[in-house]
Amino acid sequence: MSQSRSAATIVGVDVGGTFTDLFFYDEATGHFRTAKVPSNRGDEAVGFLEGLRQFGAVAALGSIVHGTTVGTNALLERKGARVGLITTRGFRDVLEMRRRDRRRTWGLTGDFVPVVDRDMRLEVGERTLADGTIREAVDPAEVAAAARHLLAAGAEALAIVFVNSYANPANERAALAAAEAVWPNGNIACSTQILPEIREFERTSTTALNAYLQPVVGSYLGKLDAALREDGFDGRFHIVQSNGGVMSTATARRLPVRTALSGPAAGVIAAAAIARAAGFPDVITGDLGGTSFDVSLVVGGGTSLAAQTTIDFGLVIRTPMIEITTIGAGGGSIAQVDAGGLLQVGPESAGSRPGPVCYGGGNTRPTLTDANVVLGRINAERPIGGKLARLDVEAARAAIAATVAGPLGLSVMEAAEAIVRVANGHMAGAIRLVSIERGHDPARFAAVPFGGGGALHAGALLRDVGLKAALIPRYPGVTSALGCVIADIRHDQVQTVNLALDGLDAGALDRRMVEEARAARAVVDAAGLAMERVDLSFAFDMHYVGQTHTVTVPLPLTVTGGTTGLTEDVARAAFEAAYQESFSRLLPGVPARIVNLRTTAIGRRPHFDLAALAPGPEASLEQARLGTRPVWFDGAWHEAEIFARLLLPVGSVLAGPAILEQPDATIVVDPGLTARVDAWGNVILEPAP
Repeated sequence: MSQSRSAATIVGVDVGGTFTDLFFYDEATGHFRTAKVPSNRGDEAVGFLEGLRQFGAVAALGSIVHGTTVGTNALLERKGARVGLITTRGFRDVLEMRRRDRRRTWGLTGDFVPVVDRDMRLEVGERTLADGTIREAVDPAEVAAAARHLLAAGAEALAIVFVNSYANPANERAALAAAEAVWPNGNIACSTQILPEIREFERTSTTALNAYLQPVVGSYLGKLDAALREDGFDGRFHIVQSNGGVMSTATARRLPVRTALSGPAAGVIAAAAIARAAGFPDVITGDLGGTSFDVSLVVGGGTSLAAQTTIDFGLVIRTPMIEITTIGAGGGSIAQVDAGGLLQVGPESAGSRPGPVCYGGGNTRPTLTDANVVLGRINAERPIGGKLARLDVEAARAAIAATVAGPLGLSVMEAAEAIVRVANGHMAGAIRLVSIERGHDPARFAAVPFGGGGALHAGALLRDVGLKAALIPRYPGVTSALGCVIADIRHDQVQTVNLALDGLDAGALDRRMVEEARAARAVVDAAGLAMERVDLSFAFDMHYVGQTHTVTVPLPLTVTGGTTGLTEDVARAAFEAAYQESFSRLLPGVPARIVNLRTTAIGRRPHFDLAALAPGPEASLEQARLGTRPVWFDGAWHEAEIFARLLLPVGSVLAGPAILEQPDATIVVDPGLTARVDAWGNVILEPAP
């Protein structure tokens, strides 16, 4: 290497559809830097490396943590690998039958296409009973023949899923060994290694999707790794997973299904940490990028995890993920008038190429960004990202005039404001979906908007939804990249145990929990990042006998001295507390059952002091003041004060209308709102007193 490497330096990299965001942090000195460069769709390594080089020699970096949307995009666009499936005879169509759900409630037709074609789903003889008894052993020769047939048919990856294998994996392991002997690559997903849990469809879907993503994510990570090595990087390279934790690239290649929603999850982790420090435990995060708006609920300072997520209709992934609701509303969302004469904004996006009309990349259809530029809310002379010298306001006006204003009989300014209002309506609907429709009063919550465009719309969302405030992070445009830096290392695993609570053999289950904890910790330890400690925790999925669905039951246990201390009474008390909280009643006299054991290992990263982001003593209101310019609000021009946001000192209080500009984002302070700068450099928007 041409330059010595500092193990204390870490860079978080979030590759979005429009921009690649980076956050550099030196753990030894507390020094940090940010960068934002255009993404290169199809060859993300270009923007990835361009951004890293802004921090100096790539070879000098200690660690890189990456939030990626490659897996999510492959699922949404159906651009994964050609997959073959080997399963138990009689269970070939589990993947297609699903749960008998339909994309449209009414009608007798459907259009679901599984990721594994029917002719690529082969059956073999084997049978494991629900109690783990093997009635029919699998024939390795039959499995090898099926694998060869699938290879000849063009399969790039293989999934092996046997019925009831969660109760006894012996047949699946034998089949895996037979397939590996003839399979030319490592792209094989076995259900007991991916999800050893009851329920055939969810297990089959998750395993098939993991195989579907293995070649795609593996190739992407391989290209990135090769490009990094070519630049002399020999540090640690890690990936953010959907549960908000970090995993090694080796784990990501083996379990790529856990990278779905990787980038948005990192943003939620950072937003939750920033809000907790600022005294806002209950927030609704909103990541507005170039192509989407991702919303998540944070209650009591903790992120919400879902055991199962549907990425698109019928594409079910059962692995812990931060609950994120995504809609197609971003800065690049295209505005158009539909056949019924209604204005629509999104979900189609101009992305980074060609980008909004004002970028001059050849697009002629107006976007949300074009509307904000025409309204004067985005400074055309100082666009974010630093790639363009200026934005073409006149081209944006012409596109809005031709596509929206003309067909609707509006002026250009009225049409631009209508575009913003329609987009705000979509975003407000997503926020209501995760708050009001789940029984939460939005007046208790503050919004935490981030991404390149979130702060442009914070005031409108505060007003439209009835939120109490909006907290805008110090660097909103690179919040997800910051999340990559501060995220803990995490590994979740689940195992079906299917045990009656009455007469529970707590000693045997305790030993199993210790074994699961040991395996989970080994994955965390293998990541190789600095950790202050490793926390182990457990939960049961339980229900009353006769019920179909389960409740997740957190257990007040960890491993101490080789035991968890589990007893039947501890399990019962935890179940009744969780059930009471969920349903406000118990079912006396009905026996309960432990269905699944969930084990989590979290490697706590060294504390990131958010005070490092606060304005320095050199910040002053006089230096921050940049002048005024006309900005359009509520049907009229207003003379708004313009400030350099990063030069605003702690304690500053500004009255709207005002625009706060910084290299990675723009904050709009609507008329009737005030903005104050807190001790961490966050901008808090609130209704004027």
